[in-house]
Amino acid sequence: MTVQGLFSSKSAAAAQISAMPRFAIVGRGFSGMMMAVALMKTVRMPFHLQLFDPNSSVSGGQALSSARASTILNTRVRDLSVSTGDSDDFNDWLCSNAEFRAAVPAAIPGFRQIFVPKEIFSDYVYQRFSEALSARRDITVQVCHEPVVAIRRSHGNRFLLESANPANPLFDTVILATGYGLPEIEEPEQEPSPVRAQRLIARPHTVLLGSGIRVVDQLLQLRDAGYAGQITILSRHGFLPQSHTPNSADPVFPADALPSNLPDILRFIRGACREAEEEGRSWQSVMNGLRKHARSLWRALPAHQKRQFNRHLRAIYDSHRNRLPEAIYARLQSELAGGNTVLRRGVVGRQGLSGLFFRPASSQSDEIIHAERILDCRCQAPQLTSPLLASLIREGLALPDELSLGLAVDQRGQPCLDDGSVVEGLFAVGPLGLGSLPDIDLVPEIVSQAYAVGERVALRFYPRSKAV
Repeated sequence: MTVQGLFSSKSAAAAQISAMPRFAIVGRGFSGMMMAVALMKTVRMPFHLQLFDPNSSVSGGQALSSARASTILNTRVRDLSVSTGDSDDFNDWLCSNAEFRAAVPAAIPGFRQIFVPKEIFSDYVYQRFSEALSARRDITVQVCHEPVVAIRRSHGNRFLLESANPANPLFDTVILATGYGLPEIEEPEQEPSPVRAQRLIARPHTVLLGSGIRVVDQLLQLRDAGYAGQITILSRHGFLPQSHTPNSADPVFPADALPSNLPDILRFIRGACREAEEEGRSWQSVMNGLRKHARSLWRALPAHQKRQFNRHLRAIYDSHRNRLPEAIYARLQSELAGGNTVLRRGVVGRQGLSGLFFRPASSQSDEIIHAERILDCRCQAPQLTSPLLASLIREGLALPDELSLGLAVDQRGQPCLDDGSVVEGLFAVGPLGLGSLPDIDLVPEIVSQAYAVGERVALRFYPRSKAV
């Protein structure tokens, strides 16, 4: 499907496409759509944009999506603007929505401090995308549902995207915006055998795998749908998301010189949290302030300490940075206190015919957990062995980061090579660079990176251009 700029002539646009720079974005979750908006806002001259994604529908990305619709968005309105330089853009969009104002009157005159469902944020993102496209009569946008299985460099420093369509053109710029990876199209969930469920399960029982926002979202959706059975959450480390403060916690962080090794950094952060609470602030304000220093701290750590952090501390860090709205957190604690929802820490094994193998923490043997439903709510790291990412590594266009969490990238998402150079014209934005750029899976960081990529692309093709 090809979409022309709102005021462009189809015939005129088609004649110009071959002379335009060609840009490809792989992925149409939040990272991909944000990247498209940023290109339309920053590249002033005509171009052709092609969006690749095997799924016909789009979502907010793996971190917010699941087999069922996701509802929890754990970032305040004030931090969700997709307009660079205007942090109130999402708030203004909500204020202009009469239906939303009527439903949430207590927040008037503004909604900056509240949390909204993911679906509302998605509506906002796609409206801004549509508006950006309507304002550009000189570009074309094409959407392709064929999965990209490989990328390789062709003659003239252009890129060939291999898919089911052998006629794909060469692209001047390719931007990977696959989030945590492009999942296969999900098959409809199969209902369990009623005979097996009656034989093995004394009462309704559902197992949720994971420990982040998705597992809490799935838990509460089951309860809201009337599910009264036992729910067991299985988590490797047993850390569920912590709570936001009732009002926004303004970022604070000590001005002291920061330590450069992991044990000292931990002591420093714990001391800062303790000091903040003694002074009437909150540990959340310190964590918000830490985000401004996270990348410099991460870059300074030696590789063995990065691996140590990833093994033992990342789960704790994630539970404190990916926090829940206070009301959602209260519901979670009530669920756990009531006994009908249980959190168990340990390692999940394979799923056999008789149930799920699980090794509890501090145990040397597996047990079998029986349930009529097992829902995997874990965010998976990008699969570096997937055909797409493996092709980049094989072609010498990218390298895994030090922890193999994704691709090694610079601040703009350009893949970094062994000799310190970057690959011109190729970018990996968002969570694909999480091993190089802490917190690059959060909305404000993705927005900033997308505009930085757009500016770099604009300067590469049109050195005298400026952002619109």
